[in-house]
Amino acid sequence: MDLNVQAMILEFVAGLGIFLLGIKYMGEGLQKTAGDRLRDILDKFTSNPFMGVLAGIIVTILIQSSSGTTVLTVGLVNAGFMTLRQSIGVIMGANIGTTVTAFIIGFDLGEYALPIMGIGALLIFFIKNSKVTNIGITIFGFGSLFFGLELMSSGLKPLRDLQAFHELTVDMSNNPILGVIIGTVFTVVVQSSSATIGILQSLMMEGAIEIKAALPVLFGDNIGTTITAVLASIGATVAAKRAALTHVIFNVIGASIVIIFIGAYSNFITYIQGALELNPSMTIAYAHGIFNILNAVVQFPFIGLLALLVTKIIPGEDVEIEYKPKHLDPIFIEQSPSVALDQAKAEVIRMGEYATKGLEETSLFLNKQNPKTSELAIQIEGALNNLDREITSYLVDLSKKDFSESEINKHSALINSVRDIERIGDHFENIIELVHFKMSNKVDITEQGMIDLNDMFDLTISTVKEAIRALDTMDREAALNVVQKENEIDKMERTYRKKHIIRLNEGACSGAAGIVFADIISNLERIGDHAVNIADEVLGERYKQ
Repeated sequence: MDLNVQAMILEFVAGLGIFLLGIKYMGEGLQKTAGDRLRDILDKFTSNPFMGVLAGIIVTILIQSSSGTTVLTVGLVNAGFMTLRQSIGVIMGANIGTTVTAFIIGFDLGEYALPIMGIGALLIFFIKNSKVTNIGITIFGFGSLFFGLELMSSGLKPLRDLQAFHELTVDMSNNPILGVIIGTVFTVVVQSSSATIGILQSLMMEGAIEIKAALPVLFGDNIGTTITAVLASIGATVAAKRAALTHVIFNVIGASIVIIFIGAYSNFITYIQGALELNPSMTIAYAHGIFNILNAVVQFPFIGLLALLVTKIIPGEDVEIEYKPKHLDPIFIEQSPSVALDQAKAEVIRMGEYATKGLEETSLFLNKQNPKTSELAIQIEGALNNLDREITSYLVDLSKKDFSESEINKHSALINSVRDIERIGDHFENIIELVHFKMSNKVDITEQGMIDLNDMFDLTISTVKEAIRALDTMDREAALNVVQKENEIDKMERTYRKKHIIRLNEGACSGAAGIVFADIISNLERIGDHAVNIADEVLGERYKQ
């Protein structure tokens, strides 16, 4: 290989690496400086598709990655925090938010890159304050971005005199599909749409490519960036897969529409360049930004149609886990505290039903070892945590109101029951972790051990179900049955632990299997304790064992 060519390739690759590092550091620094509450932004500000677009823009600007925002969105859909329709708005916003990086690059600050990196490094290494360190990381990433661009530009400079590259750009001008394919493939490889855009801006600055050839690559970059979300959706819920597919369809439709009118769009961008006296790098930024804004505006009215389309393409039903409360309307706190108390109770019962479902899925995972049952149980545990916070906050606000004595007791019972139900989720999560340990370490529990575990699981699930029913109907007889069943769970735990020790002494099971078995029955016994606590709230007194 010619030494000049080798030096060019090395300089380009080094520049690309530093550029990607800069994007990563700048995004991480901004994210930490913002308090790392990105999921809360997406969760709270996606009440409708328009707010979803705004949330997508904000989060993408903060993390400097549309792929990162989309992956986060897929994760929230997978967990049940967000519906498919809400996610489409966020994805549209992410596409707009990512254009900010191109505009940052458009300001030619290459000659100041090293001093900027130096300031960032000083803040990182010499000031021992976490906030200042995060600002330093952001500044260092900002400088690295421009330093990487300078190296890439220097490496790409010889291309303008290379006949083969000149012929390729002519081909891309005459055949936009070729440019789209090149942009898509490169973005898939480097996993960063900003990198593809940065290269285009460098080529434009060096005069190696014209806008008509650059635009198809730009549109291909928008398609290529969807691969990250597709990869994130593998093994996820049906809803999460639909969200990832929506990202692909949205970007493909947008690119296809503009490719049809590529000549007109190219002329429009050229006009904008002249009217605003833009440098070549900023011209690409405008082309990218206008395209993504237009794409969102054109497709926004068809969000429902997009959701229907992906539902048809990816059929199937998910067990929907609603993380957000359904009954806690704050208006009742002021207008009718008694109704608010009933609403809170309805939400507690719903939370209890989730806890029962989580236990059932955990039992299935123990026996079938199907990852989907484990994932569903973990989703439910997350829902329990969120409902615990929301219900407790609602009940705390209600505590400031005047209640009768019976309502005060009811309020207290609900506050205590919420905590017990949340702890049930913690314990079945512990069991899931134990089963994962069992699977990954190929630990075998004896046949009799599995029979004992299933017997104890069945009784525990039945006990929790009856405790929730007793709380719902304030049925004292059901609550007394819970107390009796919990005594049986305690006896089971003692009996099975003794049998387990005998198996260990006889060498029938390994030490690792013994630990897993003992910890599972211990968690089940604790779940029984929390069930009886709920029953005690119905009975109005704490039973002494």
